[in-house]
Amino acid sequence: MEITIRLETQEDYRAVEEMTRDAFWNLYVPGCDEHYLCHIIRDHPDFVPELDFVAELDGVIVGSIMYTKAWLIGEDQERVEILAFGPLCVRPGYQRRGIGTALIEKTRTLAREMNIPAIVIYGDPHNYCKHGFKNGIDYRVSDMNGEHPAGLLVLELESGFFGRKNWKALQSDVFMFDQSAAAGFDSTFPPKEKKYQYSQELFSIACRSFLR
Repeated sequence: MEITIRLETQEDYRAVEEMTRDAFWNLYVPGCDEHYLCHIIRDHPDFVPELDFVAELDGVIVGSIMYTKAWLIGEDQERVEILAFGPLCVRPGYQRRGIGTALIEKTRTLAREMNIPAIVIYGDPHNYCKHGFKNGIDYRVSDMNGEHPAGLLVLELESGFFGRKNWKALQSDVFMFDQSAAAGFDSTFPPKEKKYQYSQELFSIACRSFLR
């Protein structure tokens, strides 16, 4: 399987949004909003276009990763710019073939070359710990409320950066979007049935899980 990893172009936008919708539909909630996030993230000031990559196979986009700026706020109020990624997705039917791994590895290397000390995301530990992510509590990184959600994951890019003090992770406000606008955007796609599946219950439990 010969996968090409390349920067996203404007011509890819709708295909990426369609793929993202298919990948996340009914996964965490009935329906999904991730394709709307793809749509609005590109015009946001926190978007990092040099890390906006797609994976292509035989002319078909089969994966995508997008990055935004994020920040660590130290207990002494030091503010350090870092990165967060998401949405990261792989087209249904092509998952578990190393495509997501290839996208993470490509962009992780570039982020390190940009002298970014860390990547902080919210995600499923089962998906990301194999890539070197640890829970924030292991690096003394909390959310802005000072708590340690199970899904708050940190990848240290600058060896030895963490451990000197406590940090709070601040995400871009692009993730705080208008749900009605997301619903309106979704209406421009072919109808899909919104329904319950057990992965939504797992997601709900994970969202309410914290480390102490």
